[in-house]
Amino acid sequence: MSQKLRILITGFGPFPGAPYNPTMPLVKRLAALRRPALDGVELASHIFHVTYRTVDRELPELIARVSPDAILMFGLAGRTAHVRIETRARNAVTTTFPDADRTLARKGSIVPRAGPMLFGPHTARLLRAARATGIDARPSRDAGSYLCNYLSWRAIEATQAEGGPRLAAFIHIPPLPRDGAALSQGSGRITLEHLVDAGEAMLMELVKLTRRASATRIHSSE
Repeated sequence: MSQKLRILITGFGPFPGAPYNPTMPLVKRLAALRRPALDGVELASHIFHVTYRTVDRELPELIARVSPDAILMFGLAGRTAHVRIETRARNAVTTTFPDADRTLARKGSIVPRAGPMLFGPHTARLLRAARATGIDARPSRDAGSYLCNYLSWRAIEATQAEGGPRLAAFIHIPPLPRDGAALSQGSGRITLEHLVDAGEAMLMELVKLTRRASATRIHSSE
C-alpha cells in the first residue's frame, strides 16, 4: 500500500466510582510504540471524557480528521479481574448511573427496536493474540450499558458507513493502582506491563487484519 495505514487508539478518563482510569497510561504507551512491524503505520490516540455527549461529538470529529483504517478502543471494567475482548455492542444505556458530567441518560436504548451489533470475526484473532502473551483474556458478549458499550455501538456504526474505518475493536481491562502494579500480590495478577504487552500483540494483529481488509477492498473495486 502506498499510503500509511492509520490506527486510532482510544481510552477513557476518570468517571464516577473510578477516579483513576488505567486506559490512559495504556493508550499512551501503545501510541508511542516504535516497531519494524509498524513501518508504514500511523498511530493516533485519544482519551474520551466519559460522557455520551463527548462521544457523539468527538468520535465523528476524530474519524473525519484522522481517517482511521481501524479503531482499537480500551475501557475500564471495574469488577473484572481479566481482560475482556468484546464481541458485540448491546442496544442498552443505563438510566441509573450518571456519566462524568453527572448526566443521566433518559432512554434505556441507543436506537429504537434494534438488536445488538457485532464487531466481527476479527475479535477471535485479537483474543488469540492477547492470550499468546500469557495474559488472562476472555471473550465477552456483554459490554455493559455505560460509555464503553455506547462507544462500541457508535464505532460499529462508523465501520458500516461509507469511508469509515474498516475494523473496530473494544477491550475491557481490569482496574490498576496508579503505580501500574497489580492490585494484590500473587501469580496471575495483571499489571500495566502485562496490559501493554497484550495491547501491543492485539495492535499488531489488528494492523495485519486491517491491511488484509484494505487489500481486499482495493482488489474488489478494480
